[in-house]
Amino acid sequence: MPGSGGADSKGADFSTAILKQKHRPNRLLVDEALNEDSSTVSLSQNKAEELQLFRGDTVVLRGKKRRQTVCIVLNDDTCGHERIRINRVTRSNLRVRLGDVISIHACPDIKYGKKIHVLPIDDTIEGLTGNLFDVFLKPYFQEAYRPIQKGDIFLVRGSMRAVEFKVVETDPGERCIVAPDTVIYCEGEPIKREDEEESLNEIGYDDIGGCRKQLAQIKEMVELPLRHPGLFKAIGVKPPRGILLYGPAGTGKTLVARAVANETGAFFFLINGPEIMSKLAGESESNLRKAFEEAEKNAPAIIFIDELDAIAPKREKQSHTNGYVCLQAGLTARLTLESLIRLVDWRFCRFTPKTLN
Repeated sequence: MPGSGGADSKGADFSTAILKQKHRPNRLLVDEALNEDSSTVSLSQNKAEELQLFRGDTVVLRGKKRRQTVCIVLNDDTCGHERIRINRVTRSNLRVRLGDVISIHACPDIKYGKKIHVLPIDDTIEGLTGNLFDVFLKPYFQEAYRPIQKGDIFLVRGSMRAVEFKVVETDPGERCIVAPDTVIYCEGEPIKREDEEESLNEIGYDDIGGCRKQLAQIKEMVELPLRHPGLFKAIGVKPPRGILLYGPAGTGKTLVARAVANETGAFFFLINGPEIMSKLAGESESNLRKAFEEAEKNAPAIIFIDELDAIAPKREKQSHTNGYVCLQAGLTARLTLESLIRLVDWRFCRFTPKTLN
């Protein structure tokens, strides 16, 4: 029988069980690649046979923060049984480093692309002249049947230079194989390196320390309903629509909210409590409704309301003041809070300060 605090007689902590990963043969450690081809990964022959993958098969790789990419499988006898060789650019696409764990899955239903749109990264084409398509893209894709994923970056060498391109659009779907009859567009302004580096610095679960139990609660209440809605429907449980994160400043509340949005791939809408409040009657409630309407258009979405106490101040703070202005402010806060309660069904998750020994 589990004891208090979610632990059993053997000391196993069930409160964080959702964070534990079971052993699966398709979960492999990332190792350094022996080539710079962004469209290939290498496995040992025994591991490929175990996963029923053949040389030249297209696979989907899943990394951190719900990042995915597609590659072609090659065999490498020097690769360890539980390892996969992935080059630097592909590791960046998956948001993983050497020694991290990724999962590999067969992708037999990938289609040939009708058209794709790729753009170069600005700092890799400085000083280059001539036609990028003829010098770089055409030789790279010609008769190679390379798979690509929307949003990925790939490296192409030509004319004694290495140029990085980003896949902006693919048709059909978010991934496809570039066949000889696929139309390749490369017109447009180069992509700024700063924009790509900002996306690389997105917060994830691995960037948070000291909040293990809180992360387990939030994954159960937020991530599971977003990623597996059919599970809740099958067992007849209605997932929560809101969570109240409370605790002292600096305990990781905002950081966790951003990490959940990045890891789940949900639209993140940040609201500062003081910005919602307005002196005009009805405007605060209107601002709140507009925020929820915007999130609904971009579903699945996570609305994070920071400094919630600005919307719902303590009653004793209002009782010591008199006058029409204070009365109206208290009424506005009450109406705004009532509007928020109607929009959300709340759950609670407490954050406490941590000390590092």
